Amino acid sequence: MPHEDKSMGAVLVAQDPIVQSLVREEVDHGVLIPLKTTLELRDDHVTGRVLITRTPVKSANPTISLLRDMLPEEIVKGVPHLRRCAKPGDLPAHLKTQFMNETPQSRQIHTGKSNWIYIILGPESQLSRDELVQALKTIEGLEEDIFIRSVPVPMVAPTSQIQAAMWSQHFWPTLYRKNNPLGPHPAMVSRSTEEITDDAAIWMTLAHQVAEQTQAAGHGEPMGACIVQREEGNKVTLVALAADARWRCQGKTGCTGNPMAHSVLRAISMVAQKLVRAENKRTDTFQTPILEFEAFQDKPLLDDEQKVFEIDHPSPDGYLCHGLEMYLTHEPCVMCSMAILHSRMGKVVFRHRMPLTGGICAENRGSDHPSLNGADGGRGLGLFWRRELNWSLVAWEWESNGCLKPLPVNQMIHA
Repeated sequence: MPHEDKSMGAVLVAQDPIVQSLVREEVDHGVLIPLKTTLELRDDHVTGRVLITRTPVKSANPTISLLRDMLPEEIVKGVPHLRRCAKPGDLPAHLKTQFMNETPQSRQIHTGKSNWIYIILGPESQLSRDELVQALKTIEGLEEDIFIRSVPVPMVAPTSQIQAAMWSQHFWPTLYRKNNPLGPHPAMVSRSTEEITDDAAIWMTLAHQVAEQTQAAGHGEPMGACIVQREEGNKVTLVALAADARWRCQGKTGCTGNPMAHSVLRAISMVAQKLVRAENKRTDTFQTPILEFEAFQDKPLLDDEQKVFEIDHPSPDGYLCHGLEMYLTHEPCVMCSMAILHSRMGKVVFRHRMPLTGGICAENRGSDHPSLNGADGGRGLGLFWRRELNWSLVAWEWESNGCLKPLPVNQMIHA
């Protein structure tokens, strides 16, 4: 099988003619850095305490059955990332040493091939020791003085095999189930990164170009957005291209410009207009604007925007931006981040972080940023992946290899 040429030139030649005609700057691959969620960036682990007991191996099943009968299911299955049963030899070294030196019988249990096993009973805060002792006394073969101890354990699942191995050495034998309870599945991130890595620089370049154009025209800040649709077989279609237009019809004195003319909102609105246009063609209806001033400024203002706007939507039957990809020169503000979520975007890639005003990144906003002189934007929101929201997507920061020059803006600006 011939080697596939993935040079930037070859990737660009494979795009639609309209894309080739729009790209005027030199394009080269960059680096995609998957974003971490708010949960992934908190402390490495949250610990709690569980109660454990030990039984002869032959009494393990009766003990576990007893726990299932006397305890609610959420307690019995409360820590699925920890091994419920552990052999003495599998315990962390400090627990082995502690239990082994308690009594002569304990030393015997930990010597040679043991016929005993340790069992997690459940979270200490939800259990009664006295009730457990009375119940365990009915199990044949247990020690006369029922063994119950409290040990610290991580209360959330590990996010990697390495973390699971580390926790097994420091807390209790831990399982890694090849998932990520704190964010997108590692396989999803890896697969999505592989899908977009070859051509991401093209879409970022288009966003970069309109950002420069809008600044030169005086419409807005040097910020741009590009939306594409990726189909099976990795065919990519350009859907929308929009620049910031916050200063158009506004003036810069004493205000922050028109927030509804941010590049993200303009790009999403252009997608919506294409869907409406397709529907109007089907129904042979045409709507006329009723406002004297269009607050969203979502009609094309630049030649490049107009060229893309004239292309029909490749899939006009879907919901707004469902599954589409958005490439941005700057991390979007909280308002635009929520608009991205509500539009059901599938992927977001941005180039420049906005450490004081961005809504996508989960890192604390600005407190440790060397160029902000101690300014603090509060805790990072990480809106691309939040359990309490009804939509999640995968997001990356894109680093140029130097081909595209930076687009600096005031860090207090909302992108």
